Amino acid sequence: MRKACGNFSFPGLLFLIFIATLYLFMRKTEAGVVGVNYGMLGDNLPPSNDVVSLLKSQNITKIRLFNPDIEALQALQNTGIEVILGTLNQDLQPLSANPSIALDWIQNNVIPFAKTIQFRSISAGNEVIPSDMQNYVLPAMQHLKMALDQATAAGLLANRIPVTTAVATSVLGNSFPPSQGEFSQEVGPVMGPIASFLAENQSPLLVNVYPYFAYVNNQDVIPLSYALFNSQQVVVKDGENAYKYLFDAIVDAVYSALEKVGGGGQSVEIVVSESGWPSGGNVGDAAATVEYAKTYNNNLIRHVSGNSGTPKRPGKSIETYAFALFNENLKPPGTEQNFGLFYPNMTE
Repeated sequence: MRKACGNFSFPGLLFLIFIATLYLFMRKTEAGVVGVNYGMLGDNLPPSNDVVSLLKSQNITKIRLFNPDIEALQALQNTGIEVILGTLNQDLQPLSANPSIALDWIQNNVIPFAKTIQFRSISAGNEVIPSDMQNYVLPAMQHLKMALDQATAAGLLANRIPVTTAVATSVLGNSFPPSQGEFSQEVGPVMGPIASFLAENQSPLLVNVYPYFAYVNNQDVIPLSYALFNSQQVVVKDGENAYKYLFDAIVDAVYSALEKVGGGGQSVEIVVSESGWPSGGNVGDAAATVEYAKTYNNNLIRHVSGNSGTPKRPGKSIETYAFALFNENLKPPGTEQNFGLFYPNMTE
């Protein structure tokens, strides 16, 4: 996610109508395709037990945790809710430097819950690439994989847990047209070996996909309907592939980048680990509205729950995690505080 400045609030009633509409729709979606990000950067968030009760009441069966919060993990036990579990970004350096630290991480945060929680994957950091920490990601992934293998060999884990990382679309040096998607020169030397690791271990790549940011930064060339899944006609023709939705174009640009790095990258599946639209944000940001957020999220759920896939990878649903469960008031002011599907008091 990109940082924003300034703040603009919307009437609470409209937002509650948005939430009620969204979650009535979510109850009808294909079970298990759509999950939600459970972020905790707020000083007014409800206890984890209450959050889990909310998830169950809304039939949400997948969540993503950005760090191994013990209270949340304890609350998730024996609920049937599957979990993507992340490491903190600041933990990547020690995890990459010392396999024993990775073993401790798995022993402390995964093994105690392995019989009561199904972990969909372990994510080594979030949006670390590109940065000055990017070279820590692959060694951390390798050490976490080694630790999981040791735990499995010792009979402590019954099911395979993939290891991956989450990237933003800032890893792309080119994204248009989607078939020409490629990683930037800065991250190519990192993403190539990561793609090989993912392919070798049949692990997905987590990608945070935000048509909102692409739209607000390019409003002169990107139609709003293209960003909101509302376009009734093809907006981008790319060879044999036709795009009506910006979301699909972004996902396929990353697929193209994976294909270009070789090493089996063409076999790596993408899980959309974040996607959403803000209901409020910066002063003067006409795109961050309740109505647009409602439209985007409902259309997102409908699209990924179907079997249309993307033009490049058609014919199947797209595992996607809506961003995010709550508005989080400790994030930077502006749009970043306004991606929540629920208020912190859990009102609908």
